[in-house]
Amino acid sequence: MMENYSIPNEFILLGITNAPEVKVVLFVFFLIIYLVILVANLGMIILIRIGPQLHVPMYFFLSHMSFSDLCNSTAIGPKMLVDFFAKDKSISFVGCALQFYAFCYFTDCQSLFLAVMAFDRYMAISNPLLYTINMSSQICYLLMAVVYMVAIVDALIHTTLTFTLSFCRSNEINHFFCDVTALLLISCSDTYVNELVIFTVFGFIEMVSISSILISYCYIILSVLKIRSTDGRWKAFSTCTSHITAVTIFQGTLLFMYFRPSSAYSLDQDKMISLFYTLVIPMLNPLIYSLRNKDVKGPLGKLKNKICS
Repeated sequence: MMENYSIPNEFILLGITNAPEVKVVLFVFFLIIYLVILVANLGMIILIRIGPQLHVPMYFFLSHMSFSDLCNSTAIGPKMLVDFFAKDKSISFVGCALQFYAFCYFTDCQSLFLAVMAFDRYMAISNPLLYTINMSSQICYLLMAVVYMVAIVDALIHTTLTFTLSFCRSNEINHFFCDVTALLLISCSDTYVNELVIFTVFGFIEMVSISSILISYCYIILSVLKIRSTDGRWKAFSTCTSHITAVTIFQGTLLFMYFRPSSAYSLDQDKMISLFYTLVIPMLNPLIYSLRNKDVKGPLGKLKNKICS
């Protein structure tokens, strides 16, 4: 076994499909999605930077989430688009490891940002008079530092464990990017430790994130119920609707992807779900927050008027 073992110089990404009749349609479709991701997320970051009324903790966290969405999609999207028509669909061993690391890192960031934003909504609704004090710039930067550090460590663990495996079976990855499940399938090493670490470490991060969100919303509901007027209750809770939508879409997809029973696993299904949370969700997030939020609509309208004039 050790004599046959060698580190591959490159992997071959087999992509979404080999059917030539649908390649053009899929290429145009995902190119449009990726362009929307670029425009929407960059636009959200710029809008938050230039809009004085958006210089509050909620939008500070949202700008970081938009940056995370943008980077995650950029690590995967361009290579996937090129591979639709490229004869050489190879990716170097180092390039695959970097793509894998970026995916793990920004996915962790996304999950933890949603938990931090839930905590932010609780602080804003439970005690609005002390909101700016309780969520000072120092606290915001500390929370962001914790998110980035946890993501760095977790991504490093998964990347190290995955790319120290032996890949003597094949160097063809039946996926459109270097995903962990597809890489484990072509390894001839024992992947028990990798699967255990994914379940425990990534599972722990997901558990902390989801638990924080649920606890925050329990306190939010209790705080909202204390408000006497119906209009006041609706106004307070309406500030959370965009966040609830984003949490439901992202966490629901992620939980189904990585915590479903092995008997329900399918490579084709895996690719479709991966497309959803690597490209579709990063496109939806800025739209959810801009279309359902009056604070964003105001500066967006002013920016449009300036551009048109």
